[in-house]
Amino acid sequence: MPEVKSVFREVLPKQGQLAVEDVPVLVLCKPKLLPLKSVTLEKLEKMQQEAQELIRRQDAADGEHRERAQ
Repeated sequence: MPEVKSVFREVLPKQGQLAVEDVPVLVLCKPKLLPLKSVTLEKLEKMQQEAQELIRRQDAADGEHRERAQ
């Protein structure tokens, strides 16, 4: 990794104490998008749709069976 030369030169004191101030800085990150529906809710909705479709098919089959019987 190449050395990056700074415009500012680091100066350390030869005598006395060295004081360092640590100032907290906010760091912005990408927002995390949450799904509007949970995976469990999507599975339940899919199961409900399949059950309704099965009931529709059975009702249609019963209707055809009744028409043939008459």
